[in-house]
Amino acid sequence: MHAMQYEITLPADYDMDVIRTRVATRGSALDAFPGLGLKAYCVRERGVDGSPVNQYAPFYLWRTAEGMNSFLWGPGFRGLSGDFGRPVVQHWAGLAFERGAAATATAASKRTWHLPADADPAEAIDRALADLERRKDHPEVHATALAIDPRHWELLHFTVWSTPEAAPEDEVRYRVPHLSRPELDDLTAGRHW
Repeated sequence: MHAMQYEITLPADYDMDVIRTRVATRGSALDAFPGLGLKAYCVRERGVDGSPVNQYAPFYLWRTAEGMNSFLWGPGFRGLSGDFGRPVVQHWAGLAFERGAAATATAASKRTWHLPADADPAEAIDRALADLERRKDHPEVHATALAIDPRHWELLHFTVWSTPEAAPEDEVRYRVPHLSRPELDDLTAGRHW
């Protein structure tokens, strides 16, 4: 599994209905995309859920590297880059994934943290895996994943929620107007080693 996100921060007075319309009219294009576990069309709106910014920040869990590469070098990402400029694409190697009990998905949250140079990565990952195990049992969790960027030693915990109110206030919170999940059932549950 590969986790990926790009963040397009928009002006404070940007009409976020433009983004919601974009998602409503184009979001289903990835509903059957090969190699894609899920894509959460994440939106932050200034003043909503504590967000200080307007932002379009899609988050992906790729089942295969081929699917991710097909997207990045294909017409979808090229179109987005043509409309907004080419964003920096963040990428993390998957550590674990769990499905939750919630059938719907309208929100998401993200927590990232850097491991200090003197920290044992294995111990930090074990603690993060324990957090993931606890979170998956929350009744409003649709799916939750843990990943790491070993270049910067950054851990990522991303969760898709059934309602915005369920997302923790101390994490970056998003509204999710659409969730593509063509190969969600094929993502391997549990730790990935």
